[in-house]
Amino acid sequence: MPYDGNRAANYADSHVQPNSTGNCAKYVRKALEWGGATLGRAHFAKDYGPVLEEGGFHTVQTTPRKGDVIVIQPAPGHPSGHMAIYNGTVWVSDFTQNAGPQGFYPGEAYRTAQPAYKIYRHDD
Repeated sequence: MPYDGNRAANYADSHVQPNSTGNCAKYVRKALEWGGATLGRAHFAKDYGPVLEEGGFHTVQTTPRKGDVIVIQPAPGHPSGHMAIYNGTVWVSDFTQNAGPQGFYPGEAYRTAQPAYKIYRHDD
C-alpha cells in the first residue's frame, strides 16, 4: 500500500494521549506505518531523519501538509529530540500540540531554545 498522509494523520489523531508520554517517536512511527510507510527504527526521535529518507520521505521547506513529519533536535532537558506529524491543522505526536506559529515545538524548553528541525514529506 502506498503511503497515505491522510490515513497516517487520522491514526495519530485517534491515538493521542492527554499529555506527553515521552514516546513521540513510537506514536509517530506507528501512525506513519498505519499510513503505509515502511520504516526502520531509530532509538531517539532526533535520529529519525535518515530513517524517514530511507522510507521514501524527503525534506521540504514549504508550508506543511497533512501527513508531513517534523524531526526536531534536542532542547535543554530533552536529549532525545522530538518528532510529530501534521494533521492538517496542528502537529500531533503522542499528544496534540499547541496551535500557532511555533506549534511544532512541543513545550516551553523547545520554544525557548528553538533547536534545528526538518520537515519531511513522502515522495508520492
